Amino acid sequence: MKTWSPLFSALCLLLLAAGPRLQGGAIPVVPQGGPKPAPAGPTRRASLAPVRGIHGYLCGLHFYNGQMERQVVAHHFCAHQGEDLMQCVIYDSNRKNARLIGIEYIISARRFRALPPEEQRLWHSHAYEVKSGLLMAPLLTDAAEKVVMKDFATTYGKTWHTWQVDRGDPLPLGIPQLMMGFTADGQVDPKVLAAQDQDLGLSTAAKKRQRADLPDPIVDPAADAWRNGKPMQLDLRVQGPPETVPIPMH
Repeated sequence: MKTWSPLFSALCLLLLAAGPRLQGGAIPVVPQGGPKPAPAGPTRRASLAPVRGIHGYLCGLHFYNGQMERQVVAHHFCAHQGEDLMQCVIYDSNRKNARLIGIEYIISARRFRALPPEEQRLWHSHAYEVKSGLLMAPLLTDAAEKVVMKDFATTYGKTWHTWQVDRGDPLPLGIPQLMMGFTADGQVDPKVLAAQDQDLGLSTAAKKRQRADLPDPIVDPAADAWRNGKPMQLDLRVQGPPETVPIPMH
């Protein structure tokens, strides 16, 4: 018998619990008022298959690696990709005019441990986000969400934002930015958190109380590398052949 990973089980629960509400229009895959699906053959229907595979909705907060004061609410729309891998597209809201601002990949602890050290530095843990109530699954009941979050607490995410909406950019300017997740009390801007709670009609504090009895997973020390005081970001450089070093003639 096939044994599924906790991450796969959590995503299945998201699908079972949230799927009907997604299709019912609470947070539609195709924006309301958008183009109607063409009544054509299988080729046209299949062209939307990757989008229709999105069946999980999570909301949390990210900060720019090396700039914790720059905090952004991130609405994740996720799909299962393998036993212990999820892939998410990130928007700045859950409304039909939301801006696509980034992507996140979520993996199990097993897959994280198998990564080379230089790769592990790009990933952040989700343990604190879950226990603090920062990470939510707004379409689920409290009971179903708690089951999902128990599994998510052991996962790790790699996140890139492509649109710096927090500074008012009208377009996705510049190069992608590596984002991180919070790991301790006192890091989150209360104003950003209050805005998220009000927008979702939920309470982070209440979520924290509901999850108080969840186990505290052991976080791999290789994750959340920004804590060592050396956060990394991408650097845009001109590419070309390496410079030729002249060899002196004797």
